[in-house]
Amino acid sequence: MDEQRYPLRRCETCDARDVCACRGPAQLSCYVVERLNESFGVAGIDTPEEVGTPVPSRRRVLEALHCYMDVLFPGRMATELERGASTEGFVQERLARGYRLLRLEIARALPFRWTGAYARSKGDEAGEADVAETAALLANQMMAAIPDVRELLVLDVQAAYYGDPAAHTYAEIILSYPGLQAITVHRIAHVLYELDVPVIPRMMSEWAHSETGIDIHPGARIGRSFFIDHGTGVVIGETCEIGDNVKLYQGVTLGAKSFPLDEHGNPIKDIKRHPTLEDDVIVYAGATILGGDVVIGRGSVIGSNVWLVESVQPGSTVTQSDVKVRVRRNQDTQ
Repeated sequence: MDEQRYPLRRCETCDARDVCACRGPAQLSCYVVERLNESFGVAGIDTPEEVGTPVPSRRRVLEALHCYMDVLFPGRMATELERGASTEGFVQERLARGYRLLRLEIARALPFRWTGAYARSKGDEAGEADVAETAALLANQMMAAIPDVRELLVLDVQAAYYGDPAAHTYAEIILSYPGLQAITVHRIAHVLYELDVPVIPRMMSEWAHSETGIDIHPGARIGRSFFIDHGTGVVIGETCEIGDNVKLYQGVTLGAKSFPLDEHGNPIKDIKRHPTLEDDVIVYAGATILGGDVVIGRGSVIGSNVWLVESVQPGSTVTQSDVKVRVRRNQDTQ
């Protein structure tokens, strides 16, 4: 059987010919490469077709994240601390490495402040005067925030201990609870989000999402002593505001009710789309709370599987009504 030949305008191995002289897989490879080259867009404009522009390294961003997790919980998160080793020396080394990695990756991410699709749609296309200098400043600010992040996380661990009767030690919470891992990553990513670092905060939060099943957008504002029990399937949107001493169970969604559109039919991005939970709120498994104008008042309890698109006064308990459970003996169906 004759091998199929593919028309090509250019083949590097065969010079310029109407039909590539290569045969079999080599000729097919030339054809595929040429077709792909036609689809590759101009670098630096942030389109789905764009290729070749430097972007943050997923591997190095995650390594920096793990360095900071080690700093926050030495020997209990990403890297073990050898018996007898100096905690101070370990923290110094991990902090320095995290800083070096993050500074370089921030420098790669910063151009998206003006080349990103949304920035370009708003006309924000003026570049930074000195990307390297700005990246170093932002990395310094991230490092300076670490002690405050640590203070918040200690309260989160305590909230888990006192909020879960099954927790017998703080160590098991730090070493094994997916909720604590997701919150740790979030508190790091949120600092970078507040510093307006593009791309990298979302890379961190989506890694935590894939690891834990808990999806917290780095833009969400979360108060002190936050506890996610079990955690699988929890979704917390970008513009959520969560007060102190809030507890969520698995499957809770704090999402958007709808997406207002601009004159071109595209979602408007710079508005509050997700609910606010005031202090001391508990939301049980499977509940869905939607809408940027929805406020769950202080001390309220939202029951399991509730669908809520309106605000709740402080001190309220919200449950489903008209739900009937039927129990019958198995022999009754035979």
